[in-house]
Amino acid sequence: MRADNRGEGGELALMALASRAIPRGNALRNWIVFPGLFGAALLYGDGVITPAISVLSAVEGIEIVTPYFKGYVVPITVLVLIVVFATQRFGTSKIGFFFGPIILLWYSTLGVMGLLSAIQNPTVFMALSPLPALNFILNHGSTAFFTLGAVFLVVTGSEALYADMGHFGRKPITYGWFFVAFPGLVLNYLGQGALILRDPSTIRNPFYLMAPSALLIPMVILATMATVIASQAVISGAFSVTRQAVLLGYLPRIEVLHTSSKEIGQVYVSVVNWLLFLACIALVVEFRSAGSLASAYGIGVSTTMVVTTYLFFFVARFKWRWSLARTLMLVVPFLIWDLTFFASNASKFFSGGWVPLVISGSVFILMSTWRRGRQILGERISSSLMPLSSFIKHFRGFPRIAGTAVFMTRNVNITPPALLHNLRHNKVLHERVILMVVDIEEVPLVRDEERVAVEPIEAGFYRVHASFGYFEDPDVPAVLKRAEELDRSLKVSDAVYFLGKETIFANERPGMAIWREKIFAFLSRNALPATNFFNLPTDRVVEIGLQVKI
Repeated sequence: MRADNRGEGGELALMALASRAIPRGNALRNWIVFPGLFGAALLYGDGVITPAISVLSAVEGIEIVTPYFKGYVVPITVLVLIVVFATQRFGTSKIGFFFGPIILLWYSTLGVMGLLSAIQNPTVFMALSPLPALNFILNHGSTAFFTLGAVFLVVTGSEALYADMGHFGRKPITYGWFFVAFPGLVLNYLGQGALILRDPSTIRNPFYLMAPSALLIPMVILATMATVIASQAVISGAFSVTRQAVLLGYLPRIEVLHTSSKEIGQVYVSVVNWLLFLACIALVVEFRSAGSLASAYGIGVSTTMVVTTYLFFFVARFKWRWSLARTLMLVVPFLIWDLTFFASNASKFFSGGWVPLVISGSVFILMSTWRRGRQILGERISSSLMPLSSFIKHFRGFPRIAGTAVFMTRNVNITPPALLHNLRHNKVLHERVILMVVDIEEVPLVRDEERVAVEPIEAGFYRVHASFGYFEDPDVPAVLKRAEELDRSLKVSDAVYFLGKETIFANERPGMAIWREKIFAFLSRNALPATNFFNLPTDRVVEIGLQVKI
């Protein structure tokens, strides 16, 4: 939890921390970025599987009430999931105050149920010692190895604690874990073990069979509410990662809806929500039980843990400047366990473990393709443009008209294509020409004093750099007003914004495989317009088309 990026956790935060500690151009950065992207992509697999398995396992409790309900488990699960995903667009700000009490009641109930069962078989408390587990591993070889994959669900969810740090903070997560979640879970698992020792037949569903029969229905309701909240957290995490990836340039611009005026991290991404919903329903209908779906769950989470430990090595070694020996003393034991869990879960690949890897792999391909495609696009465009200094030298004598023109560009040293096309067709330059670069930093929030920088060039030309964090919405008009406070000669109140709109065509030129180029062209055509993304006034925007073959 100490490895936070200004309060943010998760794979992208670790990737950003490690990347900033290594100079640009160093080959080590590639060993950080690609695993980091894949680790972030794994969250989408979680976003599909967690709601499906959580709600299924909770609803399956009605089978214990009466076998008559067995045929209704899947339909009820689908109905609950429809409600979960349909209400995402409203956010959690209005109903979130119910979450805390429900979760506190949930873990308290887990602990009390487990303790009452465990004290009936006190020998089960020997499970708190690692010695019986080590003895089992040493004496049962392959059986113990595959058992690790079977019991892996016990630790799933812990990987989300670090990823959710930006939503809740380090201290609430730490206190909530050690004083609420961890003791409740341990006591409940001990209680289930004690119940099975007393009656081996209860292994079919020890959690619900541990509850008094009169409380079965309330337990099903409480468990369902708790799993809905857990699903909400994972789905919201997918929205958050999507927004970060868009702003960091790993996904195309997507419409993001803010669901709270107070909490910057509460966002809703419609396309992600409904893609997760369709995949989630497909899993429920295909696997039909939590037990069957468990095989699909473990391999994704164990992979996330491996990636987290791997990235932490770079943060500790290069960001915190730990010695190699100190870093390895911490990382190696974790990595051994992570890889052991991963290997055990990998044995379930063909029984469902492929699901999260296919989902995550698909997202990773989209992210890496978009990132690489934008690099190639920039190179193709830049190769045909002249340096800004040459442009000013040759065209400074052109007729000037009153007003301010803002040209959005990625490189203020190169003449933007929109500026060249505007000059070619209209034969005039504006009195003031602002070359505007918007940088998305690898931090959640940018400090106010670092927000904008203004550099006058000559002949009425200005460079303006604006910086935003990946948790902020780029607002160009607002930042230009701040730039005007730094340089009163800008006069941006009547500014006209010129944007280049590229139409991408895939061809056989060196760059990417043709199928990746087609994916990039499709994503580019369907990206959110820059006008919306940068919050530009639509009545003062001029778009100039440009066809580019990559």
